[in-house]
Amino acid sequence: MESMVSSGVLTKNQASLLSPLQPRKLRSLRNISSLYTTKHTHQFSNAPFQLSIAFSSRSHGFRQIKWLLKLSQIPEVTEVPSFSVEAQSYLQGLIDGFSMDDALEVKRIERVTNHDVKAVEYFLKQKCQSHPEIAKVLEFFHFACTSEDINNLAHALMLKEAMTKVMFPTMEKLIEAICKMAKANASISMLSRTHGQPASPTTLGKEMAIFTVRLSRERREISQVEMMGKFAGAVGNYNAHLVAYPNINWPQIAEEFVTSLGLKFNPYVTQIETHDYMAKLYYAIIRFNNILIDFDRDMWGYISLGYFKQITKAGEIGSSTMPHKVNPIDFENSEGNLGKANEDLSYLSMKLPISRWQRDLTDSTVLRNMGGGLGHSLLAYKSALQGIGKLQVNEARLSEDLNEAWEVLAEPIQTVMRRYGVPEPYEKLKELTRGRAVTKESIREFIEGLELPKEAKTHLLNLTPHSYVGAAIELARTVDSTVNVINGTKVLETCS
Repeated sequence: MESMVSSGVLTKNQASLLSPLQPRKLRSLRNISSLYTTKHTHQFSNAPFQLSIAFSSRSHGFRQIKWLLKLSQIPEVTEVPSFSVEAQSYLQGLIDGFSMDDALEVKRIERVTNHDVKAVEYFLKQKCQSHPEIAKVLEFFHFACTSEDINNLAHALMLKEAMTKVMFPTMEKLIEAICKMAKANASISMLSRTHGQPASPTTLGKEMAIFTVRLSRERREISQVEMMGKFAGAVGNYNAHLVAYPNINWPQIAEEFVTSLGLKFNPYVTQIETHDYMAKLYYAIIRFNNILIDFDRDMWGYISLGYFKQITKAGEIGSSTMPHKVNPIDFENSEGNLGKANEDLSYLSMKLPISRWQRDLTDSTVLRNMGGGLGHSLLAYKSALQGIGKLQVNEARLSEDLNEAWEVLAEPIQTVMRRYGVPEPYEKLKELTRGRAVTKESIREFIEGLELPKEAKTHLLNLTPHSYVGAAIELARTVDSTVNVINGTKVLETCS
C-alpha cells in the first residue's frame, strides 16, 4: 500500500473508497488505521482495511481466549481444568501469531454466519479441535457470554490503545511545539487586536503560551477518562452464569477479568456497556479540538497580517493560476479536519449513551465509525504541526504595526492620571485619541501637559507601544512550569 501511495498509482479499489481518510492520508493515519475498522468497509478497499480487519478479529479472539483461560483458573468450573503450560502456550500463540490469512478466514466464516463474534468463536474452535487438551472444552470459549461481552471489551481496548499509542503522543508533540514558540518569542512585542481593532500590546510568545496552557488542560482531562468494560451476560445480571454454577461469585469473577485487561469494571449495565465513558472522552476531545481551531484561525490571521512568513517547499503549488501564492494550507486543513472530527465525535457522544430498554442495535452501527473522528483529529494535529514547522517570525512587520499604534498608550496614561487625581482622565484621552490619528509626538505633548509627579511623567514619556506589554514576557517564559503544574509532573522537559 505504501508503494502505491508513494508511486502515485491509484487502484480501482482505492478509487471506490467512501471516505477521504483513505488512501490520500494513509501515511498520516497508518498508526490509527490499524486499530479501527468498520465491519463492512473491507468490501470497498484492500490493504488498509485488511489491516483493520486483522486487528479487529484478533481483538475479539483475544478476549475469548483470555476468558477460557480465566475459566480454567476457577476451581468450581471443574469441566475446564487448569491448562498445561503447553496448552497455555498454544492459546497464547493463537493471539501472537494471528495473521492476515487468519483474519480473512474469519471474514469467510462471517459471510456464512453473518455474525462477527460467532465467526471468531468458530475460527477458534477450528484452530483448537486438533489439540487434545483444548478440544475437550471448545464450548467454553463463549461460555455464558453475550456478543457484547466480547465487543465492548474489544472497543474499549482499541480505544485505549489508540489514545495511548497514537493520539496522546501527537497531542503532546503539538503542545510542545506551541510551547517552544511561546518561549522563543517571549520578548517579541505584538499589537493586540480586540474586535479586530488595535488594543494594548502583548508579545507573540505570550499569545502562544495561552494555547499551550489551554491545550494542556484539556489533554489532562482526556487522560483522566477511564475506559470501562462489562462482562455480565445477556442483560447484565449473570442469569445464565448463576444457573450453571450457582455457587460462584460471578460479579467478582467478571471484575477480575475486566480489570486484568487494564479496564475499569462497570458493574451496572444492561446487555451493553453504557458507553458513558465514551461520551465523556469524545466531548473532552471536542474541547481540545475547539481550542486548536481557535489556534488555527489565529495563525491564519497572523500569516495574513504578515507577522509570519512561510518557508516554501520546492515543487509545491499554492494556486493553479496565481504563481505568487503561498497559502496557509496546513492551518486550513487542520481547521477543516477538526470541524469534521467534532461533527463525528459529537454524534457519537450524543448517540452512544442511549439504548432502548436493555439494548437495541443502534449503537452497533455507530460504533463501527469510532475511528473516523479520531482519524480526522489526528490529521488535524499533524497538519497544525506541519504548519508550525514552516513559520518564520517577521519582526519587521510586527514592529511596523506597533509604530503606527501610539493610541494604545491612552490606557496607561489615563490609568496613571487616575492614580494621581487628575480629573476626567478617560474623557481627556478619549478626546485626544478616538477617531483621530495619534502619533508619538502628540502623545508626548499630551503627557508633558499633565500635572503629574516628575517620576510618573518620566515613566510615561519613556513608554512605547513596544515596551507596554505588562507581564507578557514573564508569562511566556514560564509557561512550561505552568504546564507541568497542570499535569502534576514534568512533561515539557524539551520546551525551550
